[in-house]
Amino acid sequence: MLALGFTLIYGISGVVNLAHGSFYMLGAYLFFVIGGSLASILSVELIDLPLPLSILALIGAVVLVAIIGSLTYRLTIHPVLGDEVAVMVVTVCVALIFQQLILIGFGATSPPVSWPGDTFLRKSILIPFLNLPLMWSRILAFSVSLILFVSLVLVIARTKIGKAMRAVSQDREVAMLVGVNTNRLYTLTMGVSAMLAAIASILITTSFEMYAGPWMWLNPLALSFSIVILGGLGSIKGSLVGAFILGYAEQGVIEALPEGGQIIGIVPLIVMVSVLLIRPKGLFGKRIEMEE
Repeated sequence: MLALGFTLIYGISGVVNLAHGSFYMLGAYLFFVIGGSLASILSVELIDLPLPLSILALIGAVVLVAIIGSLTYRLTIHPVLGDEVAVMVVTVCVALIFQQLILIGFGATSPPVSWPGDTFLRKSILIPFLNLPLMWSRILAFSVSLILFVSLVLVIARTKIGKAMRAVSQDREVAMLVGVNTNRLYTLTMGVSAMLAAIASILITTSFEMYAGPWMWLNPLALSFSIVILGGLGSIKGSLVGAFILGYAEQGVIEALPEGGQIIGIVPLIVMVSVLLIRPKGLFGKRIEMEE
């Protein structure tokens, strides 16, 4: 989902949003803040918050991050749109600003981000034939990711907004001539991209890490960037295939080298470089013809 949001904003607006990881970070922190506020109202511990209220906290966090993403585009990216270097510099600065705001508000502590302790999401199921225990929260993360991927594909393929997105991605000037409001579309796309990052953050953190942190945006940003480059910039299908390739590559290294944890972080880079040496545009990237 994180890579999907990254490639969505690039494919439609051409923006390489290096602040994308910060929306991932904000999703986890806002989930913690909203959940903690609801727990305080009920006078219970955060870990004892009822599941429906935890889901409400998730929805609230996702909506807020989507709004923040849209405002970030309008206030910081839109004024420099068209200058690729300026966009990258601005988005890096935005990410660092969000990081510092988190440090000011929460310090260097790592607040807990998890589902309530008495729900089935924190329990495991034994996978038949494989004798492999798997947490329900991870099954939820996988299922939601696929559902959102299919939903986004259908929206882009069959709705009016989706057709406008495809038109702008193919030729911005012609799309504007036929009445597409590109500025509004870019703002909407940025909001959807940030929303996907927030959902990914909450589902991943509650399933694997269980804690948030002010530097948690760095690794997901690098991983999503590797996935997008591997699959092809602007290719939604490439994001899905690239995510599976890198996921299995990392897991293969873990299984082959149980004590080689230090090299796991470079696996995405190795896979990305290897593919780019063979296909410079990525697996599903489109070749751009230069006009005289």
